Amino acid sequence: MSITEVRNLPLREKFQILEAIWDDLSARVDEMSVSPAVRDLLDERVERIRNGSAEVHDWDSVKFSIGQS
Repeated sequence: MSITEVRNLPLREKFQILEAIWDDLSARVDEMSVSPAVRDLLDERVERIRNGSAEVHDWDSVKFSIGQS
């Protein structure tokens, strides 16, 4: 599937593709390596969550809220 074809898909299908890609990536996360800069960024984000200065939303609630405002 080309980028043009993806751009022409309905939003619901784009989200289904995104979920499939995310599921595949998350299942293979141990195979991926990250640079020190990315690791630092991730560590910062985890710390923000731990100290309460960032909110975490589950994917289902985010999907539901899209287009609700």
